[in-house]
Amino acid sequence: MSGLDKIKNKAEELVGEAKEAIGKATDNEKLQAEGKSDQTSANTKQAGENVKDIFK
Repeated sequence: MSGLDKIKNKAEELVGEAKEAIGKATDNEKLQAEGKSDQTSANTKQAGENVKDIFK
């Protein structure tokens, strides 16, 4: 996994955490769901990149 990919995935994860927190604070279920989705997407990408790195 390149350093840039790691940064992008971490940024996506942090944005997701922020969206989820804001959604909870404002009682906005849609924003909470988007945040969770962003986090899941980032974590999946990170896991995929880690698997690629293992087989290099």
